[in-house]
This record gives sequence, C-alpha cells and structure tokens, in this order.
Amino acid sequence: MRLALTSLMLLGTLSVIFARHPQRFPVSANPADPNEVLQAQVPQDSVSRLRDSLMNVVLKQISGKENLPADSVFLNIKNMGAVPAGRLLRIMNLGWGRSLGVGCGHCHVVGEWDKDDKPQKQIARDMSAMLAKINGELLPQIKNLKSERPIVNCTTCHRGQVKPALDLPQ
Repeated sequence: MRLALTSLMLLGTLSVIFARHPQRFPVSANPADPNEVLQAQVPQDSVSRLRDSLMNVVLKQISGKENLPADSVFLNIKNMGAVPAGRLLRIMNLGWGRSLGVGCGHCHVVGEWDKDDKPQKQIARDMSAMLAKINGELLPQIKNLKSERPIVNCTTCHRGQVKPALDLPQ
C-alpha cells in the first residue's frame, strides 16, 4: 500500500510538471503504451531521478533483507535469484535502466513489480541469458583478445537507447 501511494505521488508530480510545461513534453497522438510515452518524453535526468526514487522506496521496504538472495525477498524472480536483493535492485536501476535510458515502468507495472504484464520484462530476462552465454561461453573462446576478461553488457549495444545501435552516427 505504501509503495503504491509513493508511486502515485511520484507519477502525480510528473503529471504536474507535464501540465505546467506541455511544450517541453509532446505526447504522441496515438500512444500504444502510456508508460512508454511518459518515459520517452521525460528529460533523462528526470527518468534517472524517478528510477532512483523508486529503487530507494523498495530498498527501504526490504531493509534488513538486502543481502538475502533476491528470490527469497521478491516474488517472480526467474533470473539472478541468488544475487543479493539490494544488488539486484541496483543492477536493474544502473545496469538495465540506465543502459537503455528507461524508467522502471518500461519493464514493470510500477508498484506491482512481480507482474509479467509487459513483454519487455521477458525480453530483459532473455537478453540477460544471452549476455551470460556471450560472456561465459563465447568470448572466452576468442583467441588474442587484448583483455584478459572481455565482457559485454547492455550498454555495449544499447548506449542509453531502447533500440540497440545498428549504425555509426553520421
């Protein structure tokens, strides 16, 4: 209940900002997903602040359990269940959210974190498995790489954008 109220307060604050400065936040005439439009239109530093705020709310809720395995603290954890709960939140915030330039609502129903209503959540799980295979199996097989422990992550391709970079900038 408390998380839902906090989430509503944060979304309410953003609504006030949008209402006062509509020219800075154009809205698509036919949004497929209001959460997507919201994130696409909010300046990046605001998305980061919102993501940080939501992470801190959840960290407060799990206080004392941050070092327990994520799958013992949260519901519906299918990947990275052994990772400490507090670390998983930071991975989602800084690793995934920042790497794609999105807020929590890109993958999650805010306040109902365990729901699988958004396909982006499963895509993130699948991409995480892809990275594990690349880093654990494929990269170690490439000879003569200059790095002793080469690694790729979300930022390698996404560079702060939802759609991975396919071409170099002109």
